Amino acid sequence: MRLGFILPHIGPWASPDALTRVATQAEAVGFDSLWVTDRSLVPLEPMTPYPLGDLPDVYKDVLDPIEALTFVAGQTSRVLLGTAVLNLPWYSPVLLSRRLATLDVLSNGRLRLGFGQGWSRDEYVVAGTPWENRGKRFEEALQALKTIWATDPVEFEGEFYSIPRSFIGPKPVQKPHPPIYVGAYAPAALTRTARFADGWLTVGMPLPMTGEIFTSIQQQAAEAGRDPGEVELIVRGNVELSDQPLSDDRAVFAGTAEQIAADISAARAIGASELIMDATFDPGVHSVEDFLGRMELLFRLAN
Repeated sequence: MRLGFILPHIGPWASPDALTRVATQAEAVGFDSLWVTDRSLVPLEPMTPYPLGDLPDVYKDVLDPIEALTFVAGQTSRVLLGTAVLNLPWYSPVLLSRRLATLDVLSNGRLRLGFGQGWSRDEYVVAGTPWENRGKRFEEALQALKTIWATDPVEFEGEFYSIPRSFIGPKPVQKPHPPIYVGAYAPAALTRTARFADGWLTVGMPLPMTGEIFTSIQQQAAEAGRDPGEVELIVRGNVELSDQPLSDDRAVFAGTAEQIAADISAARAIGASELIMDATFDPGVHSVEDFLGRMELLFRLAN
């Protein structure tokens, strides 16, 4: 099981120094990958309530995910660089294809792509993207990206996106494109994952349930004529370290070092190909030094 870590590109500590220190130390320690996430604003009167209560204050400052990965790409040489996740319907497929292909070129083929639909109507409004038909829009944007990266010249005609016959470059180093993971929970989105993605990326779900859903995704992949073994499970864990043991109804990856170690073992047992650890929301993290401390602790627990 590969081990990844979310970069400190969110919150008051997000800075060039923070990105550099965490990225270079993660590579030196032995992490396999570094990841970023996507958030555009914190609305004061949200149209869509945050599923877990109030949006965390750290979301008031978010370095752009693609630029953050590009920044650390030039300071690392081995670790994979991933998005967990970019909210695909916010972006023009042509413009996004060029940004991501550029990142894959500049990193010598280290990019991993996690895509999601997002849950916030406010973020759709500011992106200029209709909330309606977002699932269909997601699927078509994904097909457009794959077409851009795998063909030359490119031509695409869909319900939402149209690309006239054109040359579009650069192409990614990885052929036909970097691995694509989908963050999905709704039944239709899980089916979409089984049909089109290289893996399922999930966060916050109890691990036994995660394993059951992943088995269902693999079955749907087989029914669609795919090799189910080619669909990976990527688990993202929001870490909250506690000095005292938490009760059995604790959130996954919350608790003492021993409880978190047990969750890491459970993720491995259900067949996770990669575990991405995120210390951004840990109440005990207040600085870059805290990030580094959590990162080294988590590496020890996983190994």
